[in-house]
Amino acid sequence: MRIEQVVVNASPLIVLMRSGQAELLPQLFREIVIPEVVWQEVVAGGHLDQAALGLQAAPWAKPTPVGLSPRVTAWNLGAGESAVLTFALENPRYRAVLDDRAARRCASTLGIAILGTGGVLVLAKRRSLLRSVKEGLDQLQQAGLWLSPEIINLLMKEAGEL
Repeated sequence: MRIEQVVVNASPLIVLMRSGQAELLPQLFREIVIPEVVWQEVVAGGHLDQAALGLQAAPWAKPTPVGLSPRVTAWNLGAGESAVLTFALENPRYRAVLDDRAARRCASTLGIAILGTGGVLVLAKRRSLLRSVKEGLDQLQQAGLWLSPEIINLLMKEAGEL
């Protein structure tokens, strides 16, 4: 099933903005939801932060009010992760884009479909929007995303680069 709608957490937005790859989002997805609390996390970096400036300038990015589900808040995750997972839980057509391990565990338990930041790059390559996942991953790492060698190998294998 083609992924067309996503709800995105702060860390993917930040590293995609800082790595110059955020424009992949509107090219890949018809609808991009950014919960208000996630928006606030990203723009808290202020007027000198590349991610904050990029998010505020992106024509496709708008903050969306999201309530919280007790089923998600019981996991004691961060506010952004909780909002993203609540939205995806209540709107199953949306894929949650997040990297946090505890949030991914919660999503798995609650049956919420997820996609990591690296997975966004693999999807972009599959849709011919990105030439090299390896180069994109290098840019994400330079922007501050930590990826284990195992995850890098898995993503490159998924992209047909290994």
